[in-house]
Order: sequence, then structure tokens, then C-alpha cells
Amino acid sequence: MKTYKPRTPGVRHLRRPINDHLWKGKPYAKLTFAKIGHGKGGRNNSGRVVMRHRGGGHRRRIRTVDYVRSAPGKHIVERIEYDPNRSAHLALLESVKTKEKSYIIAAEGMRAGDTVESFLSGVPRDLLVSMGGVMDPGMLAAKTAFRGNCLPMHMVPLGTQIYNVGSTAGKGAVFCRSAGTYATVIGKEETGSEAKKKVKVVIVRLQSGEVRKVDKDACATIGVSSNPHWQFRQLGKAGRSRWLNIRPTVRGLAMNAADHPHGGGRGKSKGNVHPVSIWGTPAKGGYKTRKKRNPNKYVVKERPRNQGKRKRDN
Repeated sequence: MKTYKPRTPGVRHLRRPINDHLWKGKPYAKLTFAKIGHGKGGRNNSGRVVMRHRGGGHRRRIRTVDYVRSAPGKHIVERIEYDPNRSAHLALLESVKTKEKSYIIAAEGMRAGDTVESFLSGVPRDLLVSMGGVMDPGMLAAKTAFRGNCLPMHMVPLGTQIYNVGSTAGKGAVFCRSAGTYATVIGKEETGSEAKKKVKVVIVRLQSGEVRKVDKDACATIGVSSNPHWQFRQLGKAGRSRWLNIRPTVRGLAMNAADHPHGGGRGKSKGNVHPVSIWGTPAKGGYKTRKKRNPNKYVVKERPRNQGKRKRDN
């Protein structure tokens, strides 16, 4: 982490990850569009505030990220870029064959000049020839499971760390897209006889501890998402938070009675009510909101919940 000499109060507590390898120019313009309109202020299409504490902030351009990675063939990493819209870094790729450019979420350790490839559309003929025409799983993993390569889930070896994990075949990644996140492949459900076994579904463990099933043809990228030290950053001052489009959060206790259940009264008094949100939902004490009668059938094991209490050592 980079720290600063406290020449001003705003930089005394400023902490930033050191990322000297990032591109210092502008983004690739053809893959961006401006973020405009009242959606920046947390409003929906009818103008109502649906996400509080949003507004202001620096101008941004949205980068169009390829979460599907369906294009086959080798791609060269041109550069690693900062993206103001997410915690992870982006990699600008160029196809060797078609010269088309695309953005993907960069893997930790990925640098300009690296070569990555997607195997979602199948194993290339030249790779099959190099293995002697036989589809050996161990040999295939040794030749495809490299950092930044996109594989269907059934081709990923057990115990491999992956990010940009999809849930459904033919659709983009939905899990492990933030900085420093990854999932681990822990099992594969197979069907058929010993001679003709086929993978039916793949089981992954997410960083929250949740274990869930994903489709055998869903996408996954080998490696860990870039910028893992992002979680240790410190903004240093309130103004830096405003630059990031984040507005202040006011305590309910400090509001008027018309604005919050905890508001009003003489002095600091919340009126002998249990802690609730601004809409009246209980905020503490392990209040559950998930339906018992309609569990998620793809979740094998739910993430551990300790309801705000300290974890036991047992």
C-alpha cells in the first residue's frame, strides 16, 4: 500500500494499492459510453430515489465488459486499465485472427503481452492433434488451465481457483467479479456408466463459504480477480467519498420524527423502539427475510451466518 507524508489532513490517513503497471492514458473509446441522466443520483425511470446516498461524483464512462468470452482463438493482452466503475482492473484484449478488441476483467498477475484464449466453443483441432487425437482430461487441463483462459466448468480441474464464474450455459459471468475474489471447484456430479461418464453439474465453493451448483457448460476464468489489495484502501477524507458518487449517511436518531422511526424526541432518544430501518424493518437481532418454503435449489450449503456475534473457535 502507498502512504503519504501528512502535508495536509486529507492525506494523513490516505492508503492506496500500488499499481504501477496500469495504463496511464484514456480508455479505448469504441468500447465506452457516457454515464448520464438521473440514474447517477440513484433514481429509477420515474424519477424516484431507489438507492439512497448516491449523487454528485466525477464524470464517468461505462466500459463495455465481455463477460461471456465466447470468441475463440488466441487474444493478446494490450494493456491493463483502471476502471472507475468497479474495484477490479480491466484488460484490453485484441484477437490475433480478427483484430477485434474487447475488455475483460483482468486476472491477478496478468500483464501486457500475455496471451489468453477461450475454449467455450470447444477444443481447437490443432490442440487435439498435439495430444495425439485422444481427449485425455489430465493432458487437456495441462494445456488449457492457464491464468486468464476461459473454460467451460466441466473442463476446469478440481481444486482450481477461478473467477468470473457463470451460472447458466451461454450466459455471462455472475459470481466472483469484484477485486481479489475467486471460487474453488470442489466437485463434479457425473452420470452414466464407468466407460461413458459425463459431467452433469459442477459444484463450487464461493468465498462467503456458500457451496452451490453451476451448469457444466457455464463459463469460468482461471485465476483470481485482479487488485486484491483494494479492500485495504483508506479514502482519507470525506471529499474523496463525494468524488466517488457517495453522499453522506445520516443516522435515523438525528432525523425528525416524520423522517425515521428513531427520529424526534428531546435529546438523544429513539423512543424505546427496537432498531429498525427507515422503512420499519427490524435491523438487528438476526431478523430473517429469506423464505423457508422456497429455498434456492442450486445452493448445496448456505454460507455460515453468526448474526453479528463473534465466531466460536470450535
